[in-house]
Amino acid sequence: MNGDGRMKRRTFLALSAAASVACRRRPGFEASLIAPDMATGHRLRQGGLPEPDRWEDVPILIVGGGIAGLSAAWQLDRLGLREHLILELEPAAGGTARGSRNGISPHPLGAHYLPAPPREHADLVELLGETGAIESFGPDGEPRYAEHMLVREPEERIFAGGQWWEGLYFHAGANGEDLRQLKRFQAEVDRLAAWRDGKGRPAFGLPRSRGSDAPEVRALDGVTLADWCNGHGLTSPRLRWMLDYACRDDYGLRLDETSAWAGLFYFAARQQGPHDRSRPILTWPNGNGFLVEHLARQAGHRLRTGHAVASLRTTSTGVEARVLEVATGRMLGFRARRAIFAGPLHLAGAVVEGLKADRGSSLEAFHRSPWLVVNLTLRKRPREVGFPMAWDNVIRDSPSLGYVVATHQRGLDAGPTVWTWYHPFTGEEKAERARLLAMDAPACAEMALADLERAHPEIRELVARVDVARWGHAMVRPRPGFCWSEALVRARQPFGPIHFAHTELSGLALFEEAFDHGLRAAREVNALYRSGSRST
Repeated sequence: MNGDGRMKRRTFLALSAAASVACRRRPGFEASLIAPDMATGHRLRQGGLPEPDRWEDVPILIVGGGIAGLSAAWQLDRLGLREHLILELEPAAGGTARGSRNGISPHPLGAHYLPAPPREHADLVELLGETGAIESFGPDGEPRYAEHMLVREPEERIFAGGQWWEGLYFHAGANGEDLRQLKRFQAEVDRLAAWRDGKGRPAFGLPRSRGSDAPEVRALDGVTLADWCNGHGLTSPRLRWMLDYACRDDYGLRLDETSAWAGLFYFAARQQGPHDRSRPILTWPNGNGFLVEHLARQAGHRLRTGHAVASLRTTSTGVEARVLEVATGRMLGFRARRAIFAGPLHLAGAVVEGLKADRGSSLEAFHRSPWLVVNLTLRKRPREVGFPMAWDNVIRDSPSLGYVVATHQRGLDAGPTVWTWYHPFTGEEKAERARLLAMDAPACAEMALADLERAHPEIRELVARVDVARWGHAMVRPRPGFCWSEALVRARQPFGPIHFAHTELSGLALFEEAFDHGLRAAREVNALYRSGSRST
């Protein structure tokens, strides 16, 4: 709103558009909002909560049970520091990597795959080995991944011209210049995949801490991917659509808003080497919820869900946390020698006392894309035209990312299934968030169905129920100048005895980055905890 309380016209239009979608057509099946718990977050921001009625001492406190927090706990266990506690606001751990399940199939609520890591990423390889994802190791030390966890063919298809086609690039009807530009782009990705700096580091690594910080690599962060394409004569609409899709898929941004460094990272970091395919994909019916469940089991009773941290402050002996126990409404207190804040930075600014005053400009540099994830339970499959159903199904003339099929990995190609439909809100951040949060579950269901009708005209008659996840701050936006900014470096630094771990600290919303920051924060805590240091 404006200072006088009047709503800005742009926000009013966004809310009105959302309301019109809600009123236009109400589906005749149950539609439910299942994540995240926004009511508790709003309650904490209102303040006025009582003081804790009891205090508990714990050596190390982890705030946030997403991938970063769970990974920090996993690493602390490996380092022999098993006396820690994870506090998570939601009723289940995992954040945007959570999964869910119903009578038909487990299914993701967000992130749904992981590129199979090479041997160089030893920590992640070890984690995957614990889950049974690795069957053996080759003579060269490369892991051999379990066949049933590698994405089953067909992997992806695209709907265009009234039918489905294999792959993500729309080859049908491409002219000679389209194909020449596609080849030129692939050659540039090959060049970047083969490039090494003076220290032998690749231009892009997964996680990014394995990659190069050479000036010629960092310079890519200064322009958009669209500008980089223009400079390389890449003007083919088919190629640029594919690149725009990649930016929306991983970053919730459009081609002309995404850092060229981040856009090229999407392709080159996943490539095994020059002229090779991208690394194989690991996926599960419940997406990355499979990995969340493994890490949560490892944490056991030390993971407390339904515990919302209202404030975290530093003291002469460590930290104190005031925590709302959601189920009972009681306020609890926790004292720890060190803490890892493993939530997004906008929450850190609200929860960690003194952080906003110390690092306000750094926190304000972070921007995030809202996301809508809709799980549709179908009684049976719709009729198809063209290439058969794949794991990943993309509609070319759509602002959505399409859908993945939860039952695909199980080889179930007929009968009931669950489709997980993804829609990133790529416009102005605050207006898009308001637009998303103004939509109730039926409105969200209608948005998904109206999109899917482009390829599946009979979809409404096949839907048994819809479950909705509205992620208001789903993915950090790697806009030009951000991925190598001082603000990002500053945000990674400890604040007294409080350390930070979150995928945002890489400028990229990826599992590998959240995992890497969780391990880094745990190593920082281990070094200082064992030395008895009270300082950073």
